[in-house]
Amino acid sequence: MPITRWIRGAKLSFARLPIRGGAPSEPAYIYRDPWKGDAEQGARIVSGRFLFERQEYSFPSGRWDQGTWPEPAQEWLHSFCWLRDLRALGSDEARLTARALVSHWLSYPPTDLLVKNASVTGARLAAWIANHEFALASADRRIQQKFMERLLQEGRTIAAFLPLPAQGWKGLKALKGLLAVALAIPEQTGFMSRFLRYLPAEIERLILADGMVAERSPEAQFQAARELTEMSIMFRTAHSSVPPILETSLDKVCPVLRAMRHGDGALAVFNGSRELYSSVIDEVLAQGARQKLLAPSMSQGLFTRLALGKALLIMDNGPPAAEGFDKRAHAGTLSFEFSYQRHRLFVNCGSAEVGAWNKALRASPAHTVLVADGLSSSDFNAEGRVVRRPAHVMCEHQTDGTAHWLETSHDGYYPPLGLKWTRNLYLGGEGEDLRGQEIVEGERATPFALRFHIHPDVTVIRDDEDIILKVGGMVWRFRQKGGQINLENDIYVARGRVEKTQQIVVESIQYKISSEDNKLQESDEASSKDSLSENKEKKKFSQTVTWLLERIPE
Repeated sequence: MPITRWIRGAKLSFARLPIRGGAPSEPAYIYRDPWKGDAEQGARIVSGRFLFERQEYSFPSGRWDQGTWPEPAQEWLHSFCWLRDLRALGSDEARLTARALVSHWLSYPPTDLLVKNASVTGARLAAWIANHEFALASADRRIQQKFMERLLQEGRTIAAFLPLPAQGWKGLKALKGLLAVALAIPEQTGFMSRFLRYLPAEIERLILADGMVAERSPEAQFQAARELTEMSIMFRTAHSSVPPILETSLDKVCPVLRAMRHGDGALAVFNGSRELYSSVIDEVLAQGARQKLLAPSMSQGLFTRLALGKALLIMDNGPPAAEGFDKRAHAGTLSFEFSYQRHRLFVNCGSAEVGAWNKALRASPAHTVLVADGLSSSDFNAEGRVVRRPAHVMCEHQTDGTAHWLETSHDGYYPPLGLKWTRNLYLGGEGEDLRGQEIVEGERATPFALRFHIHPDVTVIRDDEDIILKVGGMVWRFRQKGGQINLENDIYVARGRVEKTQQIVVESIQYKISSEDNKLQESDEASSKDSLSENKEKKKFSQTVTWLLERIPE
């Protein structure tokens, strides 16, 4: 509403006023950044460059808001989370570089839209305070005073933007920054009161009833768990009571994070996620989770996890995340990943924050799904938000303890093509027998392809009409019936680099008229030409493809 925007604008203008003499000379409380940095990145930063999404950029030499960095890289740069990378390097040169860059930013703060990005501001404040001992503790008084004045001003800026618009786990970064300022400048009691006031509402809209975060992304799950854990650490190291809502939120979020890991300990690759080193996740769970629990189900988050023997199958059985939480959502409804022991076999291709890969990896063909006529089951606008998604997604799970059955479907292809896709999966044989039935029903014949993306660690061999997969001393065979099978080149972008791999593609080769349509055709033969023409328009076409992945003796 106009009056609300006016009030918020007035608050922001007040918050950005220069502060002289109202800030203390040093933080009353600091805490040490609990997360490990990357010493290699630290070495790059010392040399004046940084790596983001496999691309090197230069640090600013003048104003921090006038570089040529893409928006995600600019947000990362202004967040100062890279201070931990300099700390990981640990040299005197790294310390002086950290101090010089903070001082430089204080001299050239941004004046563009980054001023209004509360999550970036919050990340920056927390990073400054968490690395204060390393970067600023021995700085001269002039820098210290300028730092404290900016700390107070930036805290007021975050407070002016509360309550925040929906932005997923990043909203927690803004509140974390506010908490950092509240602990560093405790005489400004308004910071803590606003933190405690707005935290419950932010958590309520972010965390679903089953503990899944609203973005429906394993990486967002990890990031939310890390932000909540860091807030808890801040209270504990300040010898303050941890708000109960933080502890209960972690008790919900951490079991889901555990459930979204494969046997190698890294994350499943859905909706903007990538493989993360298992040690990084272990670190968050060790500090944030009070019990080693695994989420029994994710019925609100709409993921299904099937574990049998040493096999694990994780499926995305929901539409992309709701509006406000969908900026990194993918068109991967009913995609799945399958692993055995510590080895991934079928995967999704990964994600990218910038460049052409961002759009390509969000599309359906980059997922282990059915792709109809080369289209995606969801569409995105220029801002990256979802503008079309499946209206109806169904998933039913049954098990008798020795096997699992999944019956799923979605209508994401109905608006553009008039199609419905049904995917039925069976997992049995102690996890060594995975079968699928793919049914396409539509108003007209439409070509489609089933894509099974193979992890780059797997060796792939064509054996007549079968595909042989070798990994970890195991041999698996893939076969299908009802389609045309091919092997195609593929890429995997979930481990911080572009890796070449392969994918199995099963293409449609024929369509058949359903039994109901056969009856309709018989009745048409006794009708007039006009009636026959009208009934033909109502015919439904369908095709079924079945496939099997089984482990075989070497």
